Amino acid sequence: MGNPKGFMEIERKEGGYRPVNERIFDYGEVEQTLNEKDRVDQASRCMDCGIPFCHWACPVGSKIPEWQDAVYREKWGEAYEILHSTNSFPEFTGRVCPAPCEKSCVLAIHDEAVTIRENECSVVEHAFDLNIVKANIPEYRTGKKIAVVGSGPAGLSAADLLNQAGHSVTVFEQDDAVGGLLRYGIPDFKLNKAVIDRRVELFEQEGIVFKTNIRVGVDISHEALLNDFDAICLACGAMEPRDLKADGRDLNGVYFAMDFLKQQNKVVRGDELNDEARIMAKDKKVLVIGGGDTGSDCVGTSIRQKALSVTQIEILPQPSTRRSDENPWPYWPNTLRTSSSHLEGCERRWGLATKRFVGKEGKVVGVEVVQVEWIGTNGQMTMKEIPGTAEVIEADLVLLSMGFVSPVHNGLLDSLGVDYDPRGNVKTIDNVTNIDKIFAAGDVTRGASLVVHAIRSGRDAAAKIHQFVDR
Repeated sequence: MGNPKGFMEIERKEGGYRPVNERIFDYGEVEQTLNEKDRVDQASRCMDCGIPFCHWACPVGSKIPEWQDAVYREKWGEAYEILHSTNSFPEFTGRVCPAPCEKSCVLAIHDEAVTIRENECSVVEHAFDLNIVKANIPEYRTGKKIAVVGSGPAGLSAADLLNQAGHSVTVFEQDDAVGGLLRYGIPDFKLNKAVIDRRVELFEQEGIVFKTNIRVGVDISHEALLNDFDAICLACGAMEPRDLKADGRDLNGVYFAMDFLKQQNKVVRGDELNDEARIMAKDKKVLVIGGGDTGSDCVGTSIRQKALSVTQIEILPQPSTRRSDENPWPYWPNTLRTSSSHLEGCERRWGLATKRFVGKEGKVVGVEVVQVEWIGTNGQMTMKEIPGTAEVIEADLVLLSMGFVSPVHNGLLDSLGVDYDPRGNVKTIDNVTNIDKIFAAGDVTRGASLVVHAIRSGRDAAAKIHQFVDR
């Protein structure tokens, strides 16, 4: 490294968030950026340690010390080339990845980790500003045709690498725009959709064909795909939401989180939606059930829609702010995470199980919950209700954000006859399904997970498909 004492001389510095009293009135990206000098200084904190555990923790194997060194030397083009060599779109992960690399940074053992994620985003944006990022059109075509079903991060990753290998790639997307959960599941205040459009435009220039509003199995048969293409990559995600089967579930005002978020993302885009169909938090007491990232996104969106109040509940106990002895570095820390949305005005409660939805005249007016404790026995955790702790939380909008159980089986997957694993995901061995010519990547194979895992899975699937069609 250019500055071997950087980690001793310079403290971690983050861009931070825009002021709360400013950002809650728009859907602009919340995160701020540091100036170039600060970025260079932060890159100098990378220690060039003998065994970079950040490599181990990053699903795409980002060569972090290498591109951080390039940033320190202000070689932004070099930094981008290194970064892009393992990740088709670091501008996405630089914004929405929870940065497991930072949690495994050697510096994090006794000090604050290197700012990897923020520097990653800065590298990409510098590269675009300097016109370094350009379409890389393949010099030859193999004559092989590949269909990718789904345009989320896994599908886009697979499509990019297969296209660069010279194959002709067509991506089928059931929604009206490319991006999957990147576009419709993540709010604009975390990921501006112009960032997606910018990359998709490059992919189109490079020869990838995108067909939107196409439901494979309905608008085009899987038999047609099998006949017309040399291989198919299933990258249709895990979109079957986990429901809450409790009394009153059918009351008006109880919705899945993704329905709420997708609507708002379309509105931000400029779509006009029927007022009767809109799910609106304005002047309502909002209850978000589920404590994950999607729940946090519901919190931030509800606040921007001018909710009267927002409460988020989680059935699990409140995590500690520090690692336990059973959860040592360099593993992912099971500690309390506070998002930018939580800082905007939200009550968070833990250890609450939902008993029933309370209604009046067909509309939800509250949710009955009870406190629970978790008891560990022989390595197994069991939940026990605490007597006398039942209460009703007032709510006239309830958003269910409890994750996803599996891919949607009904339709394409069932008609194809792919095998499922015990969790209901498409069963694969190294991205290969039980059906000839059909491969799978991303959440459809592992369940809902991180964007960076999907990117890696798409990359691995691309390698298997290339090997298959190139035989």
